[in-house]
Amino acid sequence: MKVSDFDYDLPEELIAQQPAEPRDESQLMVLDRKTGEIKERIFKKIIDLIEPGDTLVLNNTEVIPARLYGKKEKTGGKVEFLLLTETELDTWEVLVRPGRKVKIGTRVVFGDNDLIAEVKDRTDFGGRVVEFEYKGVFAEVLDKLGEMPLPPYITKELEERNQYQTVYAQKKGAAAAPTAGLHFTEEVLEQLEEKGVNIAAITLHVGLGTFRPVRADEVEEHDMHAEYYEVTDKAADTINQTKESGGRIIAVGTTVTRTLETVGNKEGYVEADKGWTDIFIYPGYEFKVIDGLLTNFHLPESTLIMMVTAFAGYDKVMAAYQEAIDKEYRFYSFGDAMLII
Repeated sequence: MKVSDFDYDLPEELIAQQPAEPRDESQLMVLDRKTGEIKERIFKKIIDLIEPGDTLVLNNTEVIPARLYGKKEKTGGKVEFLLLTETELDTWEVLVRPGRKVKIGTRVVFGDNDLIAEVKDRTDFGGRVVEFEYKGVFAEVLDKLGEMPLPPYITKELEERNQYQTVYAQKKGAAAAPTAGLHFTEEVLEQLEEKGVNIAAITLHVGLGTFRPVRADEVEEHDMHAEYYEVTDKAADTINQTKESGGRIIAVGTTVTRTLETVGNKEGYVEADKGWTDIFIYPGYEFKVIDGLLTNFHLPESTLIMMVTAFAGYDKVMAAYQEAIDKEYRFYSFGDAMLII
């Protein structure tokens, strides 16, 4: 299967630069995965589309201000870090620019010597392994010095950091937001629970595996970078009880989907677990756990659009994307949503 099969032309003006205000006023395309029928809604009307006894599964990861700008200790040359994964205490895998000039042994200073990083090793994806030195609490230092790691196609600065954070974010560790969840407000979640919809929270710290570009020509040749996940006993029990009672499992985003399909068995039940997943879902994959998927409109040739086509069918999804373009939906991280059921 060719990566180019997942390409499409998107007018630049349809790339959303800011989230809808309020969040739940974004557009919602509803795609019937059996028939291909498309309906249009406002996001807050999702309440009408999810039934009592269904379970909505959220990713409660919290985006950290993972982009850092510093200078080489010896030369003063400018260096940019994007923190990806903390592999052990104060040791992180990072993306670096300019990468070729940041060699092992280089020390990089951030702020007024508030944070110092020493490059210890290279990674297999072209990044670096660095060890940080600082005084106090790392999260507080990072909050002071770091910036939210917006994707490069978002060129406007955030008015507030929480614009790139879900309202239910709890566990720090992500280098990018689980963007399907950005549409939810606390009011929408409360109304869903009042209706009898179950809410389950899992964690997948979004990192390089989610947004790493596919550079292979053939889909099957792409290797996913592993990301850390946690599924609690409480979440697993809620999901399994829903399966037992005949309710639907609706994943909020591709990160939730990857996690549930990692921990699910052939019968669709899940076990509490934590670890690293490098699962790559593309057409031909047989889904075990999820019955519905809430997602945004993704970049061409990305692993995310491949996953969506695997779930709803290639022709249906590509037709839906074309309709979204024709009707001027907003695309990517701050864009509109699609519910596939």
